[in-house]
Amino acid sequence: MPTAVDPHPLLGYFLDAVHGRFPPDDGAVTLVPALPGGLECSVAFTGHALVATALPAVDAHACQPDGFGGSLAPDFLRYLAGPTGWIGVIDATLAHRGVGGPPRLRPVTSADDHPRVQHARELRTRVRVFGDERGLVTLAAGLAGRTELSIELHHPQNGSRGHGRSLISDALTLVAEGEPVFAAVSPGNARSLRAFLATGFTPIGSEVILRPRRSQP
Repeated sequence: MPTAVDPHPLLGYFLDAVHGRFPPDDGAVTLVPALPGGLECSVAFTGHALVATALPAVDAHACQPDGFGGSLAPDFLRYLAGPTGWIGVIDATLAHRGVGGPPRLRPVTSADDHPRVQHARELRTRVRVFGDERGLVTLAAGLAGRTELSIELHHPQNGSRGHGRSLISDALTLVAEGEPVFAAVSPGNARSLRAFLATGFTPIGSEVILRPRRSQP
């Protein structure tokens, strides 16, 4: 992922959104360079979209995406990814700030085979894993280099009411006070979405990550 010396252009948009500054709601689509590692993405704010792609501008606009939802339409995402490219799920983009202080979660070194950790390492860098008897937390450099947080409970069906919220709250101590931290949550995962909202995360947009493959094998 880009370093702090050479941030990806998308990072500035995410950080601005944390401060309540958003692109104009003009229905337009702004193109930015593709992400490192062969990844691309489409990010939607209210009335404005950003697409990180290696496609020439004329090709990216050929399907006439717009900032009113068209940049996340299935036909456009398949065009962007190519006939056999990978398209991730459309997530709600949530933001908060770290609280710092003494960390309330300990590092975990025995979770390399856990699906949550493997997924994080496929799409993110500098992945760190924390947790306790409630579940696991990953903290990593994610989309455009932003700090990303994700969680997974060990036993979500067995008397775990409130564990998600408390785990997220404890995870915020792993991030320096005032530092923006982001989460990407599928809207269909209502339990997780409610937990993040209850701990103060704010919706700022939506996003999908792709790994294009535009030519037939």
